Amino acid sequence: MIACAATLSACGLIPGTDSGDRPEVERTTLRIGVLPVVDVAPLRLAINDKLFERAGLQVQLVPLNNEDEGIKQLDTTLDVTWASHVNLFQAVAEGTQLQIQGEAYQAGANSMALVTIDSRYDSPGALPTPKIAVNSTVDLGALTTKAVLDTAGVGKQGIQLREMAFEQMVSAMQAKQVDAAWMIEPHITKAQRDIGARIVTDTATGPTKELPMSGYASSKKFADDNPNTLALFRSVLRDAQQAATNNKLAVQDALTSYIDVDQQTAALVSVGTFPLSLNPVRLQRVADLMETEDVLPGRLDVQGLLPPDANG
Repeated sequence: MIACAATLSACGLIPGTDSGDRPEVERTTLRIGVLPVVDVAPLRLAINDKLFERAGLQVQLVPLNNEDEGIKQLDTTLDVTWASHVNLFQAVAEGTQLQIQGEAYQAGANSMALVTIDSRYDSPGALPTPKIAVNSTVDLGALTTKAVLDTAGVGKQGIQLREMAFEQMVSAMQAKQVDAAWMIEPHITKAQRDIGARIVTDTATGPTKELPMSGYASSKKFADDNPNTLALFRSVLRDAQQAATNNKLAVQDALTSYIDVDQQTAALVSVGTFPLSLNPVRLQRVADLMETEDVLPGRLDVQGLLPPDANG
């Protein structure tokens, strides 16, 4: 794959084609909304290595303040946006017409976890009414925290979620405003290094083991109008995800260029999985968990959100 990525003009970037008979793209520019998260490292590496440019696409990354902002800006200032699958599926349930264009990130060991400095909190079931900091009470952190603590015997009605930015969670734990915080990398590693925090439990375990965390989506209208452009995007993204999978050191090194983290911390960050394709069975797990946890009003059929040529 890396050899292919180095010579993309000679590779069949859309399934079933080669450089000679590849369908003409409808447009050559894509504006993609992103946040400073590990999940988008392959995308940034691909741009740095000019993988999209060699394939004939100019990709512009647009920094976002939050995921909802990205979803709302589709078809105006953005063509594609990154977001958690939880946020994307919630938007669909609320009536937004989306098409998933790629899986960005899948949970690995300690890539998301409950972190604490409280000596009493030595196991997931140690506190019957824990106060947990989460970045959102309706997103991935809340969903996985409830699922994992429920498995440990903590009643959902006893879990007290406190919404705050990741950057505020360490101070909240030090002030004893919360017993633990749901964090993703590199915040987990930073908390461990800076204040001696420890992991109460990996929140990608049991019912949430290897849970798909995030992906890229466009509006359904944009997808219908630009199928060849988005097929090309997905193909280059696959090469980028493969390259990142093959070289996680490059992923860790890249973090310092767009996340507030030093080289020593970045080198300790736990890196999850970068999926190579859209897998409806894998993604359905997220939607089904959301239904089980009453985040969705009913079952969402993820297959209907994928491009016609998507395969797992």
